[in-house]
Amino acid sequence: MLRSRRLPEYNVRIDTDTCTVCKACVIQCTFDVFSYMKIENKISIDESKCVDCHRCMIYCPDKSISITPTPIQYRPNASWNKESIHNIMKQAESGGILLTSMGCDKPNYNYFDRLLINASQVTNPSIDPIREPMEVKTYLGRKPDKLTISDNNGDSIIETSESPQLLLETPIMFSAMSLGSVNINVQESLAMAAASSGTYQNIGEGGLHPRLKKYAKNLIVQVASGRYGVHKKYLDTGAAVEIKIGQGAKPGIGGHLPGEKITKEISEARRIPAGTDAISPAPQHDIYSIEDLSQLIHAIKEATEYSKPVIVKIAAVHNSAAIASGIARSGADIIAIDGMRASTGAAPLVMRDNVGIPIEMAIASVDTRLNQEGIRDKISIIAGGGIRSSSDAFKIIALGADACYISTVALIAMGCTVCQKCHTGKCPWGLTTMNPSISIRINPKMESKRVANLVRAWTLEIKDMLGGMGINSIESLRGNRHQLRGVGLSEQEMEILGVRPAGI
Repeated sequence: MLRSRRLPEYNVRIDTDTCTVCKACVIQCTFDVFSYMKIENKISIDESKCVDCHRCMIYCPDKSISITPTPIQYRPNASWNKESIHNIMKQAESGGILLTSMGCDKPNYNYFDRLLINASQVTNPSIDPIREPMEVKTYLGRKPDKLTISDNNGDSIIETSESPQLLLETPIMFSAMSLGSVNINVQESLAMAAASSGTYQNIGEGGLHPRLKKYAKNLIVQVASGRYGVHKKYLDTGAAVEIKIGQGAKPGIGGHLPGEKITKEISEARRIPAGTDAISPAPQHDIYSIEDLSQLIHAIKEATEYSKPVIVKIAAVHNSAAIASGIARSGADIIAIDGMRASTGAAPLVMRDNVGIPIEMAIASVDTRLNQEGIRDKISIIAGGGIRSSSDAFKIIALGADACYISTVALIAMGCTVCQKCHTGKCPWGLTTMNPSISIRINPKMESKRVANLVRAWTLEIKDMLGGMGINSIESLRGNRHQLRGVGLSEQEMEILGVRPAGI
């Protein structure tokens, strides 16, 4: 590695007048920014290692630490900003692909902030969610075209056989985070929160840890390209099975979990030798067409005795609508679409920031096409990738989704400050690390309460917004784009989204 010509990104200062040299910062920092100098009895600082995670400031009992961005200024140039210059310097030093974590942080790809929600006034009275019932329960799965009802001595009997459904008490689910990308304490926190909130946690492609089996009714298991840990009992455990074709943060490429992260417990869950790299191929090597996908869907259904819905997850790309149309006809019950602002434990920076399309565009185009083809009710849609708030969840349902996946916000509820260093395995908050001395910082009982509180708060806000629109069920919101208005959008963007401009 060549010597770096980049200045540290952050200035780290300790107020020596208030610091008692308690060494809390040394203990809390997993990136070795702080070290204790015994002879001088003071704390030494290596600013080049700081990632601005805030943990040292929060856990400093004397509040003596401050972190500020280094005021690096280059000659103003619209093409060559500080980020682009530093990225070139990094690659000149390493000769490798730049890796990053979490979601795309570029502002141009966010449409949620340019969509406004309509509200009821005189001619269409609003509804008070405190005094009147608001139905936010959501059923995910294939719906029959019609119901056949017969009369049996005055009792009505539904004769139509129904496909298996997922019942959500709120249209919010936890997206796939595998064992390896996060540790078992995080997975158990999410599982407990899902169980208490009446929703589901997707455990990702990392196999099933024994500690999660008791939450089976609220788990979604995943079949990804690596097929790690996939077997009959694994498929039987989950409430649903998800076939992962792609993910929003890195469409078209596979995954790689380094061997140093394959601990004994991950080895047992994934059914691979400890210490060996877990490489997920870019494609699923038995799926090269909708017909191949259909074969796998029906194989999973047969293996699980047609007792649970099958989800197909794809990344949001330019032809998502056509792909979704094929998936709806392939036998899948639910399609999950992951937008380009979705998070990840590790992805090439160039892929994260330049490949795929925003989830708002993908959901709107998929919903439009499936409605045009008369098959929208044959399949449910889950949207993920960039959902930051209850209003984002509300808007994506209005654009055509049935429910949404969240992941980053759940991690933030547990302490994540989005320092984008998940891929280093040194997460100071104990979330994306397999190091037992760091992951112990996550207490599932405590963190699950934070996540459950978040879901409860969002659900209450969704009810408020429904009431403000004058509707009393989440079903009436789905695809109801008449209740959205665009601000600062081009005519073409509004046409794809299916919304009108504000003021009309």
